[in-house]
Amino acid sequence: MTNSHEPQPTSSQDPSGPDETSGPVAAASARDVASDVVARVLARAGTARAAGGTQHSSHDGDQLELAERTALRRVANLSTELEDVTEVEYRQLRLEKVVLVGLWSRDAMDAEISLRELAALAETAGSQVLDGVLQRRQTPDPGTYLGSGKAAELAAVVAATGADTVVIDGDLAPSQRRALEDIIKVKVVDRTALILDIFAQHAKSREGKAQVELAQLEYLLPRLRGWGESMSRQAGGQVGGAGAGMGSRGPGETKIELDRRRIRNRMAKLRREIDAMAPSRETKRANRKRNAIPSVAIAGYTNAGKSSLLNALTGAGVLVENALFATLDPTVRRTKTADGRIYTLADTVGFVRALPHQLVEAFRSTLEEVADADLLLHIVDASHPDPEGQIEAVRHVLADIPGAQDVPEVIVLNKADVAAPETITRLRSQERNTIVVSAHTGEGIGELLEFIAASLPHPGVSIDLVVPYNRGDLVNRVHLEGEIDHLEHVGEGTLLRGRVDEALAAELAAVAIRP
Repeated sequence: MTNSHEPQPTSSQDPSGPDETSGPVAAASARDVASDVVARVLARAGTARAAGGTQHSSHDGDQLELAERTALRRVANLSTELEDVTEVEYRQLRLEKVVLVGLWSRDAMDAEISLRELAALAETAGSQVLDGVLQRRQTPDPGTYLGSGKAAELAAVVAATGADTVVIDGDLAPSQRRALEDIIKVKVVDRTALILDIFAQHAKSREGKAQVELAQLEYLLPRLRGWGESMSRQAGGQVGGAGAGMGSRGPGETKIELDRRRIRNRMAKLRREIDAMAPSRETKRANRKRNAIPSVAIAGYTNAGKSSLLNALTGAGVLVENALFATLDPTVRRTKTADGRIYTLADTVGFVRALPHQLVEAFRSTLEEVADADLLLHIVDASHPDPEGQIEAVRHVLADIPGAQDVPEVIVLNKADVAAPETITRLRSQERNTIVVSAHTGEGIGELLEFIAASLPHPGVSIDLVVPYNRGDLVNRVHLEGEIDHLEHVGEGTLLRGRVDEALAAELAAVAIRP
């Protein structure tokens, strides 16, 4: 990707910042560092994703969903005229050209990683990153997020590049977004709106779509923009009636008030729909618990390789794509250990830094798969520039899920085939339980499967009995759900010695042939 305009980010004159008294040399140094960071991000835009596009392995199957997703692509050279700035229709079928904006407070490396991730998010949403601006500032400006001088400079960058959207690497207050749009004259989108857009594109199931729409409406509600009294829909007061005097005639309910009421009604309906869908998922979990089927949850940062690992472990053939938040709808697959015990693997939605709280709340029912698991596989992209930051971000989200903290966790360092050996060594020294794998090449998959088999709970009731031949269904359940030490076919039936759960032990005892 070529950079059509070389930005010259400058240090903010923030009175609270440490640079105010540092003199022009420090300010020039800050400008140089910011320029270098932006240049590296633009030269390798999207490196929060793996380089070289989507790489499939033999475990991934036919990937039929991928063909469906790629059938609809954004195209260039469509109209980008901005007539009405609203949050409802901020996504159109065209290749949006964007300029990235970030703040740098202390560590330039953190700012670069965050800005590079923002570039990957923008590209996943279907945009072309043209330029970037990075500002040295301790805290955002309450009026325009950047300050009036930097906002004017950003307007010049946008005009020079021909961009039609500015993406802010942070959360904007409604007043800050309006102020920036008034100065820059193009649409301004913050990080939360960008993530919500990606979720809206990738949700497929009825529950997933409802969860994303609810999160979008929660984000939209305080950001509706009114257009004056001319949008009134009905008269207020006692217009035309007896007793109406001067000053008693109000404008009535305006369009923005109507919109807010409709949004609240829609949100209430979506919450009822999501609550109505919950019993189905709970019933499936209850069935697995009743049948004593252990469960393993896969969680981790977005694009860390969770779906690829699920395919490598089970041959599930779920969608694998080199994009952020490619998987939104949870996938549960049944598989078995080397000794024949059945367990389930659940692939969950990926996490990201500063994941919008609206999404965490909306996807709470989905994330509860983690809390109900017997083992948590925390997948980490070992080739990422900041894997420790990814681990911290995931654990921050998991801390908001009741019961997730009590699930045993193992750190699975994925993408070992492209990760630096020193990074893997550092991570293994920092975390207690780690396994190094590569879902693409198959490295370490055998060790991971052995670890899962050893970590799953074992049945607790010992059995030594004979099951009549007409109850082969119970023998089959012992094969699937229990552990068999000895099996022998005798005259009366099948002799079983081993271990099963309490419920199955009771059923076996009820039909067992007494000596």
